[in-house]
Amino acid sequence: MGNSYAGQLKSARFEEALHNSIEASLRSSSGDPQPIFTQLYLEPEPYPDMKSKAELSLHGGEPPGQELLNGHSSNDPEELEEDDDSDSSSPPLPYLQAPAPDGCCTLDGFCQAGKDLRLVSIATEPIEVPAGFELVGAKSPSVPEHILVCAVDRRFLPDENGKNALLGFSGNCVGCGEKGFRYFTEFSNHINLKLSTQPKKQKHLKYYLVKNSQGALCKGPLICWKDCKTRQFSSSASTSKPSSSSSLSSKENGGTNGHSSSPFSLSDSPPNRTTQISAMFYGGQDLGRDCSFLKPLASASGNKMLPIVPTALRVNGPANGLSADGHPPLLNPSQVSLGPQGQGYRSSDLGDSPATSAMNSGPPKKRHRSWQPGSLVPVPPIAVPVPAIRPIVCSPGSVLGMSSPQGVIQPQPVTAGETVIVPDNLLNTSGVRPVILIGHGTLPYFYGNVGDIVVSPLLVSCYKINQLTENILETLGLNSSQLLSVETMILLTLQYLARLGSDQIPLREEFEQIVLKAMLCCPGGPAISPSQLPWLARLEASVSGGSVHVVVTHNSLGEGISESLRSLSEGPHQQQCLPTYVAIICASKMSGNEFCVLVLGKYQARALAEGMLTTNEFLKEISYELITGKVSVLATHFKTTSLGDNLDKQLVRYQRRRKGQVVQPFHGDVTDHIHSQEAASVLPTSDTELLNEVFQIYPPQLSVARSLLSQVCSIADSGTQNLDLGRFSKVDFLILVPPSHVLVHQTAQRIRQSGVLVDLGIEDASSAHQKSEKYVVRLDGDVHAKMEAFMRKVKLNPYTLFVLIHDNSHVDLTSALSGSVCHGELQGLADRVVNCQEVLDAMNLLVLQVSCFPFTLQTHQSRISIHNEVHWPTNKGLQGEQSPKELVYFGLGDYSSSLQWGVASPILRCDDAFEKMVHTLLERLPHLHSMVIRSYLLIQQYTEAMMALTSSPSLRDHITPETLAMVEDLINAPGREGSQGRGHMLLVRVPSLQLAMLARERLEDVRDKLGLQLCFAVLLGSPASELNLPKTFTSRLRAWRGYENEDWVPHTYEELEGLPCIVILTGKDPLGETFPRSLKYSDLRLIDSSYLTRTALEQEVGLACTYVSMGVVQEPKKAVAPQEPEGEKATSLNDGDELERPQSNGSAATRTSGSLVENGVSSSDVADSSQKPSMSSCIPEGDSTRGNSTLTQGFKQECDSPGSQLTSNPSKASKAPPSLYSSSSSSSPSPSSSSIQRPSQSTQCCARDTKPARVSPRTVILSQPAYNLLAGESGSQLSSFSLLPHADVAWSSPLRPLITNNLQGAEQSMYYRKWTITRQHHADYEAPAVPHPRRLLLSGPPQVGKTGAYLQFLRILFRMLIRLLEVDVYDEEEEEEETSMVTTPVNTQWPDIEEIRKLPFDPFPRDPKFRKASPVYSDKMPNCLIDLKQEGESETPPKQETKSIRLTRFATHNAFHHCEQCHLYCEASPTTQLSECTFHAFTFCSSMLGEEVQLQFVIPKAKEQHFVFSQQGSHLESMRLPLVSTKDPHLLKSPIFTPTTGRQEHGLLNIFHAIEGAIHLHILVVKQYEMPHYRKYWPNHILLVLPAMFNNAGVGAARFMIKELSYHNLELERNRLEEQGVKRQDVWPFIVMMDDSSVLWNTHHQSDSSETSDRSSTLTNVSLKAVLQHMESTPKISLYAMCGLRKWSSSLAHKSPSQPFSRCHLHDFVMLNVDLTQNVQYDLNRYSCEEVDFNLRVNSSGLLLCRFNYFSLMKKHIPVGGNKDFLVKPKLVEIETPTSINPSQYVCAPDSEQTLLDAPAQFLLEKFLQSCSHRLFPKALHNRNNPVLSIDSYLNIGPEIAVCYVNSRPHSTNLNHQGLVFSGLLLYLCDSFVVSGLLKKFRFLKGATLCVICQDRSSLRQTIVRLELEDEWQFRLRDEFQTANCSEDRPLYFLTGRHV
Repeated sequence: MGNSYAGQLKSARFEEALHNSIEASLRSSSGDPQPIFTQLYLEPEPYPDMKSKAELSLHGGEPPGQELLNGHSSNDPEELEEDDDSDSSSPPLPYLQAPAPDGCCTLDGFCQAGKDLRLVSIATEPIEVPAGFELVGAKSPSVPEHILVCAVDRRFLPDENGKNALLGFSGNCVGCGEKGFRYFTEFSNHINLKLSTQPKKQKHLKYYLVKNSQGALCKGPLICWKDCKTRQFSSSASTSKPSSSSSLSSKENGGTNGHSSSPFSLSDSPPNRTTQISAMFYGGQDLGRDCSFLKPLASASGNKMLPIVPTALRVNGPANGLSADGHPPLLNPSQVSLGPQGQGYRSSDLGDSPATSAMNSGPPKKRHRSWQPGSLVPVPPIAVPVPAIRPIVCSPGSVLGMSSPQGVIQPQPVTAGETVIVPDNLLNTSGVRPVILIGHGTLPYFYGNVGDIVVSPLLVSCYKINQLTENILETLGLNSSQLLSVETMILLTLQYLARLGSDQIPLREEFEQIVLKAMLCCPGGPAISPSQLPWLARLEASVSGGSVHVVVTHNSLGEGISESLRSLSEGPHQQQCLPTYVAIICASKMSGNEFCVLVLGKYQARALAEGMLTTNEFLKEISYELITGKVSVLATHFKTTSLGDNLDKQLVRYQRRRKGQVVQPFHGDVTDHIHSQEAASVLPTSDTELLNEVFQIYPPQLSVARSLLSQVCSIADSGTQNLDLGRFSKVDFLILVPPSHVLVHQTAQRIRQSGVLVDLGIEDASSAHQKSEKYVVRLDGDVHAKMEAFMRKVKLNPYTLFVLIHDNSHVDLTSALSGSVCHGELQGLADRVVNCQEVLDAMNLLVLQVSCFPFTLQTHQSRISIHNEVHWPTNKGLQGEQSPKELVYFGLGDYSSSLQWGVASPILRCDDAFEKMVHTLLERLPHLHSMVIRSYLLIQQYTEAMMALTSSPSLRDHITPETLAMVEDLINAPGREGSQGRGHMLLVRVPSLQLAMLARERLEDVRDKLGLQLCFAVLLGSPASELNLPKTFTSRLRAWRGYENEDWVPHTYEELEGLPCIVILTGKDPLGETFPRSLKYSDLRLIDSSYLTRTALEQEVGLACTYVSMGVVQEPKKAVAPQEPEGEKATSLNDGDELERPQSNGSAATRTSGSLVENGVSSSDVADSSQKPSMSSCIPEGDSTRGNSTLTQGFKQECDSPGSQLTSNPSKASKAPPSLYSSSSSSSPSPSSSSIQRPSQSTQCCARDTKPARVSPRTVILSQPAYNLLAGESGSQLSSFSLLPHADVAWSSPLRPLITNNLQGAEQSMYYRKWTITRQHHADYEAPAVPHPRRLLLSGPPQVGKTGAYLQFLRILFRMLIRLLEVDVYDEEEEEEETSMVTTPVNTQWPDIEEIRKLPFDPFPRDPKFRKASPVYSDKMPNCLIDLKQEGESETPPKQETKSIRLTRFATHNAFHHCEQCHLYCEASPTTQLSECTFHAFTFCSSMLGEEVQLQFVIPKAKEQHFVFSQQGSHLESMRLPLVSTKDPHLLKSPIFTPTTGRQEHGLLNIFHAIEGAIHLHILVVKQYEMPHYRKYWPNHILLVLPAMFNNAGVGAARFMIKELSYHNLELERNRLEEQGVKRQDVWPFIVMMDDSSVLWNTHHQSDSSETSDRSSTLTNVSLKAVLQHMESTPKISLYAMCGLRKWSSSLAHKSPSQPFSRCHLHDFVMLNVDLTQNVQYDLNRYSCEEVDFNLRVNSSGLLLCRFNYFSLMKKHIPVGGNKDFLVKPKLVEIETPTSINPSQYVCAPDSEQTLLDAPAQFLLEKFLQSCSHRLFPKALHNRNNPVLSIDSYLNIGPEIAVCYVNSRPHSTNLNHQGLVFSGLLLYLCDSFVVSGLLKKFRFLKGATLCVICQDRSSLRQTIVRLELEDEWQFRLRDEFQTANCSEDRPLYFLTGRHV
């Protein structure tokens, strides 16, 4: 009946089953009898004869090649755990299933009624579940990826202990709702399970379904059928090919420190109940979640207590099962650890004493129903029945060649192979648990006591180099011919092992480098025949001095392993000469050479086994050993002192002898005792003036902040629309830190001290102090609520740029999927938060990940683009220029290189005496984890050291000198002279919380009994709790600081500055807390070979990194060749260790005039004035005394702004309180980086005098393994940076180039991105292929000042956004008229037409932009004419003065501006297409051009109401105009035209805010070829497109066309409205022509104070709407031809205009009456000065121009586009590098051979006249009394020559030229109004010159004849010129002559 070992009925079970069956039929509604006998067959008993039965089960079951699982091979872990239940000796019979009724749905995943049952489809649908029913998930073999939802009566399901399930079945279909299925067979047919075996509910109903937090159904715990427990062992052996589906997914199963991962998922949380066995067999992806509650298992190998490797036999490929290129290899049993540690959860009712747990290490041999696990106390498993397990060797290519991690793997038939029986009591008898290093070939099956051996894949990847791809080989400079043979690899391995020292263990990375070197130096290697191998191998081993033995066998590896294990178990007499390594070589003819290594060295075997555990696993292991009392033997051992006395008794004796006296605190010797009450009341003197902390930012922090900023800018500039900086006006942030309370306080303190909250404007100065904590969030259980609130804020404020800073982001990068509650810690939280979809999608959120060990973020699958990484700058370049007093960063690399200093007491030490003691204990106690042993020994050492210094001096010889020196320093330093009771901190790192608590308790107890309780504190530094310091020490700290506040307590380690204390730092990883400068010793003796990844090891040593005095580093370095420094140096303050005088920690902020001297080092020594940082107050409650004398305006400049032009207004700065202008944070309250002080440790320093203390590096004491790696450069082994970078990643290839210490920053990142891949439980494992665009990485060494740098980054990011909200406007004062004869009433609002008529017109162009233009002659010309420019001088125009102005709400904007109010105005809505604009041609006749002109309008649908169309709606008839009489406050009457070119992005074309959203008509006038660009950026604007012939024309053409069009339109509108009864003159005749750089408008109010004579005025920003409406409402407005404004300059703020209105030139912003100016045209040919030319014509035509002097216009300086100069280059000649052509070459003689130029003729002419007119009019130079006469046009002929403008039209008003003698005559394209009679009226100087300019040669000759010029002027042939154009470009011709 489905069980392999049928037929063993037991009477007790029979009665019970019968009883249950009867009960069931009574409860059942139908009368059908239910099958009851299935329950009566028991699970098989443990095999009496292991071997024969096992072989039967292994090999009898399947013919070779038969596929697994009913004809299809599956990679699904749940499927695999359900093997065939048929008898293992016969093949399974196919189950004959009745065909489905006709017409039924037979689709997989649907029921026969056609309804979908798949969980994914119906997870969120409401499902009706009747009372008493449960929703469960069934698995169908035909759709393994889906779970089918069923409703089943819960009586037929087992309880959580796997019992009390009624036989039979009752279920409903949740799809169609059909109820009452009484047989599972019938039900499985209905839901289309399509089975080939008999349907059994136990097999197919897999999971309970539960609702998740969103209310959706999801997969819950496994249903705990009782036969899922042990059956895998009996039956799965028959198909002993397990799944390769995954490389174990949860973190516990994740990578170990570099190598293995445990197939056991030992999770603590009930939802993640795990079957360890199935985990063992199938690296199931969902084991962490899906496997059922584990029942204790029958013990096959007796009751052994062997938990040191929770997974005793443990194997994995390079990436926990991932092979070299990231695919899981075929996971064979050799890659599975079959620990004899199977009792998953200890049952509580068995009692908890070690004795009972040993007794019950397994369940009774025969299972009783009553025996069941109760409590959920997770304990590592103890014993597992182990069948024979056969490791399968992967066929070549299977490891590297698998197509995908989920590829279906064909099972391999198993041939009968040999087996190895592991002897009983192996560990107890031999004292060693052998480690088998998998080599090349097939490992045997292991039986019996398999818990006493460990299988390690450490070197296995090295033997697979023949599977490397060609690409990888090529990268390494190799080719496939250089691959080594197996024989060579075996010899290399032996050579490597023979050369390892007795205290060294094999390292994969080291061996890989040896292999690589061998391949490079001897390609292919010598050919070694199989027969030569054994003796060559023995030869290699012979040099090892007995540490390597070679065993050669001829049948199989198993033979050699058996032999070695047997001799090992024979007991101690054999042990004398045990080799460390036994190499077993099988030289068989059949299969070639096979090979493995047995590690028997006690130290090496233990280190390798422990190294296979992840940190989580070994911490669990330790807590298990402590809980079960296994450590009692150790505790007993340490109850006596080294002299053999009872420790506790001695302490109590001493305590009695003291009679309540304690050692006097602060000063005095250990021998001075006073009474405890008296001692407690003694307080030290305070030293407040020394504690004024100064907060500074240092150059490296500044440069890092700027690098981050420029990175953000480059993301914004990349054109990918990923970040739009123009949108944001605020910056906000949130900092995520690892779950450490101290770290939260520390970061919040940095935020407070930096003043960044106030600088960003997100908190006001009063609240910032309290609110800084809310910007720092711990990644713990509460993070989700806080993140939700933050993300709500992000969504609600689209115009704020948020920065999510993930600090110490290398900590816990487990993926959320595999994360679990592990060893008391939540995992996967960071992934859930930082990689959640909301965060990824938010366009206004940047993620900045900050890390000192970024390697785990820099893999092949990294989410951060390599371009978005910012690395801390090295300070190699700075070292030369620093004085020895200054501080430099002392990092990991410096510790390594300090070993070459040759000093007596190195700062990086290994305590050899301690290591010897540890080795002795390790040999004696093989069952305990080495960290437990090390911890107990360490506690004993500290205990005895305290006793030796107080009560028992005789103990001194039994304590290691290192320990004694540290404790002596700790106790005696406070008593030294001048220390004021301040002492050192001693940091002891104890990763296990239980051990740390034990240490704290023990040391405190001993301290108190010895009377030292007031001498030093003992603190437990646990991330999970706040600092807890006894009151006496708190009051001491308060007194030192002079704090009045009684409630003050220290929250961070830095606040313990100067306090003598031992801090026992616990937790899995150090989390980035900063320690005070009084930290002198870092005791890392517990950090041993379990820490074999780069991150794990370096972050421990990183605790000691800090800033030290320059001299300390440099003196020794000069003695030896300088080592490559770690490269991340910076500067800071520390405590001088090695000084005899004890340190005090006041900060000497001695203030001298204007410079800040801290610690005696003036900041002006280093940073120039622009970089002097300011101080900001960090007032811990009571202390408000601060010296701000040094807050100068210069301080702010550099730190706040990307450049000095960003400096905020100094007048504001001086008023601001210092905290507002604090310069910024550093990673601690102190300075940073490579110049002077040090960030990241507190700023208090010893200052008894102003001479700074010498700050020395901290002393680090390491264990031997760690020391070997860190001293690697000088030692023989490789260095820590060659190790696997992090436990969550794996090498992508067994061979790769050597990484060196010089590889830093970007190169190191490139290396890791190429050569590492993530493991499956890593958060980046399934990262998208493209890195996230808005994610940055900041990496820098530990404690270098990164916090300060990123807080400074926030500040300058905000400054930059504000800077984006500022504009540079032209700030140039116009030349004032001297005096005015007519004075008008001063405060009139509008001009009076009569008064204006009386004003004279001022023809002189006074605007600064016309400085280089010719002055126009008038009676009141300014006296100065500009000096003659030398001809060869460069053409570069002088830089115009600009000033930075903050944009106001009335500003115009460019295309980069976005905001809620105006986004509809300028952005196309997502639904609209560009095509939703209509194109309309508009044709009219231009009298001036003498031809028809066709203009094109592009009109968006929304703007069509401004136009009139024909009845059919297609033809554009006119543009609507309002009436003069219209009075609408929301309407601007004048259409606004903006001619623009080349500025589709930068032109200020968004006038929405300037017109306050009023109704208006705004038309952009663009050239034809630019129309698509403008349409793209301004889809909602009306475009007027000029004809193609104007593509190269200047701005004159645009103005001409605007005016022509407007006049034509006015006539059309007059005609249209006349039909409606409106008078013609009532139609509004004005248009506005506005430049695309007009940004802001101001109005000037006269100050009321009559006393002041200097006419001061106040300036108010007003909107364009207010200005225009004011001008439009001028009385008699229709009588004015033009109105305009003046240009703003900063001087206007100080003096008001002399007159409110004036008649003068108008430009840039003109309101033009197109009716009055009908006959005055703009010159359409002009490129410059077209406005001056037009103004002169309008005025001389007798029309009024009026300037409103109380309004001013600000024009933005836009460096791109506009009517800029053409690049004049030769035509038809390709020039590599364009050289500038002198303007004198712009003209040439007609028909000459000169180079012709590629530029419009008019442009060349204007440029030539502007710079070379002194040749044409020599008499006019600097001669203001004899100007050049210019008729009908104004041309710029250079600033040195004055021009007198005369209009030739009849009735025009001209200057009275009586008595004026001209020095020249300029006739430019003159028309028929110019006649010879007119010219005869003017008088010229003798020698005056003439220049006649015409369109072509013939018209030139005709003009000369028509005007009878030859009468008075003399011409020569050589005086004819043309512009240097070719004929098709239609050059202009001109002739010069001399007056006779």
